[in-house]
Amino acid sequence: MSRTVAIVGRPNVGKSRLFNRLAQKRISIVHDMPGVTRDVVNAEVRDGSYTLLDTGGIGLTGSDTPARITKASENQVRFAIEAANVILFIIDARAGVTALDERIAQLLRKSKKPVLLVANKADSGKEKIAEISEFYRLGFGEPLYISAEHGNGEAEVRTAILARLGPVPEATKLDEERLSICFVGRPNVGKSSLSNRLLKNDRLIVSETPGTTRDAIELDFIYTSRDGKPWPFRLIDTAGIRAATKLSSSVEYFSRLRSLEAIHHADVVFMVLDAMDGVTQQDKAIAGEIVKAAKPIVIVVNKWDLVHAALSMGTLKQFKDEREFREKFERALFEELFFTPGAPVMFASALTGHEITRMLKSARALDRRLDTRIQTAKLNAAIIKLSERTPPHAIGGQRFRIYYATQTGTRPFRIKIFCNQERNLTESYRRYLEAGLVKKFDLDGCPIHFDLVGKENRSAADRIAALGTKRNLIIADEAEGPVPVVFDD
Repeated sequence: MSRTVAIVGRPNVGKSRLFNRLAQKRISIVHDMPGVTRDVVNAEVRDGSYTLLDTGGIGLTGSDTPARITKASENQVRFAIEAANVILFIIDARAGVTALDERIAQLLRKSKKPVLLVANKADSGKEKIAEISEFYRLGFGEPLYISAEHGNGEAEVRTAILARLGPVPEATKLDEERLSICFVGRPNVGKSSLSNRLLKNDRLIVSETPGTTRDAIELDFIYTSRDGKPWPFRLIDTAGIRAATKLSSSVEYFSRLRSLEAIHHADVVFMVLDAMDGVTQQDKAIAGEIVKAAKPIVIVVNKWDLVHAALSMGTLKQFKDEREFREKFERALFEELFFTPGAPVMFASALTGHEITRMLKSARALDRRLDTRIQTAKLNAAIIKLSERTPPHAIGGQRFRIYYATQTGTRPFRIKIFCNQERNLTESYRRYLEAGLVKKFDLDGCPIHFDLVGKENRSAADRIAALGTKRNLIIADEAEGPVPVVFDD
């Protein structure tokens, strides 16, 4: 990261609030409870072309933050300091300099990085701000006074950052080709462990304590393929998504919200399952959110090393070998996740690195698949064949009838269907059509969205486009011959 700015300070001085203001997005979770941020959260600041890092506070305490997580969080702060070109050292303008502030200042002086001292919460009048001599004691000169909550002093901080960073470098080709991937799943299924395996370091905090990750973390990395080619990615690691009814605090609520938002920002979503748990109701709900967001999905069955161990110890006696376990697991998986037709399934292990390269290769292939264009004639021929093989059930004495279909978009695939009645297309038949088209055109893992246009909603232009000048429209196709599409009034 050639242009990186890290926000550092003790807990509850307003680091995350300032981060969100500079990033101009609500990314980090803001809460009065100290220690909400644990991992390093990052965002790209467009008006300065730099990466902004939000860090957990040094000196976290409390029952909600076990000692091992406190230590890991402080290691993340040290990583951010090492990665940064400029550091924003945040202090509380009203509280003055504390012993913990002095400890952090000592750490920053040892780093020999450019430091901007920022006195936050300077929104209560000069009489409530501590003596400036206290701030000079830290050795970073006069502070920039700001109110991250109200935006006072924001412009001065932005100007100071850009002055320290210098001119903006030109974007590289790899940056333009970067593929955004996202790990989502229940708490404690190994999302952060998989992320660390991809990054080839312990960049993210991993703990057996569910809920360790709270924010959605974005990280750029380049994976070198076996033939030596660079594959540029942007990785989004998310907090475990709990059921809405099981959220016990506002922190968990916003954590869930950030994870769901991350799905929308990704190009390809990796949905992580626990190999020993199978598909749970919460897994189904999360898969439903991915489908709702119309995002391509790769299903990652993590902790495959535990399956190996269980089979070798004979604790899974009902399965003859790994192959039988895999086949039955996949069959059961798609019985539960029937609404994700053709999604690639990877049996992986964050611990051993099993199938990690195939995961990334699958994501790249899936991303290329999203640009597929389907010839109108072939699309209509496929839909006719599907409807003849399994006609839709009659509803109220009337059967759903498709007159004509055409692809209108990609990412996701959008198919406009001219039909008799939109309301007569049942959800089960919609899934049947989607699964059939996915299989026919090799669109495994790609969502398809149907735009239905019924007779009563069709404009004159739509009718002309669909019907042509004859009642029977013949669409020529060199590969498969003429395909008749019949329109019944």
